[in-house]
Amino acid sequence: MTDIEPYNNTDVRLGLKYAIDREELLNKILRGYGTLGNDHPIAPIMRYYAKELPQREFDLEKARFHFKKAGLEGYTFKLHVADKAYPGAIDTALFMKESAAKAGINIQVVREPDDAYWTSVWRHKPWSFCSWIGRVTEDMMFSTAYAEDAKWNDAHWKHEKFNKLLKAGRIELDDAKRREIYTEMQKIVRDEGGTVVHLFTDHVLAASSKLKFEAPMAGHFEMDGQRGSEKWWFES
Repeated sequence: MTDIEPYNNTDVRLGLKYAIDREELLNKILRGYGTLGNDHPIAPIMRYYAKELPQREFDLEKARFHFKKAGLEGYTFKLHVADKAYPGAIDTALFMKESAAKAGINIQVVREPDDAYWTSVWRHKPWSFCSWIGRVTEDMMFSTAYAEDAKWNDAHWKHEKFNKLLKAGRIELDDAKRREIYTEMQKIVRDEGGTVVHLFTDHVLAASSKLKFEAPMAGHFEMDGQRGSEKWWFES
């Protein structure tokens, strides 16, 4: 939550983002079935995904730099988590703790009960895990969880320029200009936002060879964007 100390400090947020070994999480938690996140919620399958933004990497020196700048060397961060957030969330938190420790950053993993996780932990604890399904447009994703007045703005994040760009993107008809707007928004969230977006998970499906569908499937949600019953058919 970016309105609660010490997470109201941009250097703290950046330090935590640099202290996470995303490659390790991808290989050990998702077993390779996913894509590295770049600390914004727009996935590579999205139309205006900002592929030109450098991928944030595991960088111990940069992590140490930002924590030293914030004056929080030796501080212990409490990370609240339960597997209710997503399967493997507790293991992810423990891996994050181990990778951050290499930079001298202390993370205490607080295991919460699955019961009432979404009503008592998420949006209630200063730093907690969550998972999001995809949205069909960039505007829908940003408006749902990053706009200053969004009900599910779980990081309590408010950024004047971002919110102006959000409104501008909705009415811009020039595709090139609209891409520039969403690229800038992704950069702002990546560098100043309160959410560590470490991974995007693949939707892994198995079916009979008789099942037919048009490729590619919708990737924003399971079962072909939850429209499998409409879009799939069985070979006669």
